[in-house]
Amino acid sequence: MKCYCVVDFHQPLQRMEQPLPRVEGAQVLVQVRAAGVCHSDIHLWEGGYDLGQGKRLSLKDRGVVLPLTLGHETVGTATEIGPDAGTIRQGRNYLVYPWIGCNACPACQAGNENHCAAPRYLGVYRPGGYADYLLVPDARYLIDIGDLDPATIAPYACSGLTTYSALRKIGEATLRDHPIVIFGAGGLGLMAVEILRALGGKGAIVVDIDPAKREAALKAGAIAAIDGAAPDAAQQIIQAAGGKPLQAAIDLVGAPATTGTAFDTLIKGGKLVIVGLFGGGATWPLALIPMKAISIIGSYVGNLQELRELMALVREGKVKPIPVHRYPLDEADSVLASLVAGKVVGRAVLTT
Repeated sequence: MKCYCVVDFHQPLQRMEQPLPRVEGAQVLVQVRAAGVCHSDIHLWEGGYDLGQGKRLSLKDRGVVLPLTLGHETVGTATEIGPDAGTIRQGRNYLVYPWIGCNACPACQAGNENHCAAPRYLGVYRPGGYADYLLVPDARYLIDIGDLDPATIAPYACSGLTTYSALRKIGEATLRDHPIVIFGAGGLGLMAVEILRALGGKGAIVVDIDPAKREAALKAGAIAAIDGAAPDAAQQIIQAAGGKPLQAAIDLVGAPATTGTAFDTLIKGGKLVIVGLFGGGATWPLALIPMKAISIIGSYVGNLQELRELMALVREGKVKPIPVHRYPLDEADSVLASLVAGKVVGRAVLTT
């Protein structure tokens, strides 16, 4: 089978030929129908994260081994099913939950495999969906999507799940009664606006430096779209919220500029949920954190139960699809390069 791999950091993805995986136990081999190209793939391609103050987190030091087949947003058709795979049906399309843990640590035992200290994520530590086929290590990570469009559904495994989990951390009462501010109007930002609506939220004020992405956010139903580069961005955000500081912010960028503006817009006792991994160091005076009684919460993707909850909303028609741009699998490298350059509005999905 063919797959597209990182063979060296910062270098073009290479097409490689790999043997078709053998299936045993509860494993399932799926033929890939759609594989989302996610911003997290950029960090894998780069080989690390900027931690600020001249420090960098190396993915090689964290156990990422090259060559690596990217792709953690995958929908595939079950083609070979292990004898212990339960009710999985051959020929059905499934969304793959990729955030797989060791299944032994306290996080995994509590149902939070995405918090596992020894992760085995697909497309990160195991081969992912930029390929003809993907081996899923256990059938329980498959969610039947029925007749739904694979390319539309694939991004829910990361961008949808990530925003759903982050919104849940804010709390139902706050979402229902107060507007929130969302930093970043890329694929995650548009997904967040839509899922917030599905959860009965009051609405979102979206912040982005790209005019096209701000326009997309308004079309998606945002209350307002603010230029994050404006010198009075924080004041504009508060004004859009009726002149009152915000109860909660979700930062889908995770840069010093966005977290700093978010901090400045929050009410005393507010919540800042940081999702983005752009990098850098925090800019807040430490004394202001207790003085403002702000909760700063990190949110990393989501657990399997949260993905099932999100997909129930999708099947009920409560979550409208965000814009998806389809490309053949053979264009994996050029699509990733477009994402690196910030030229993708909505979500890019590779199809086979």
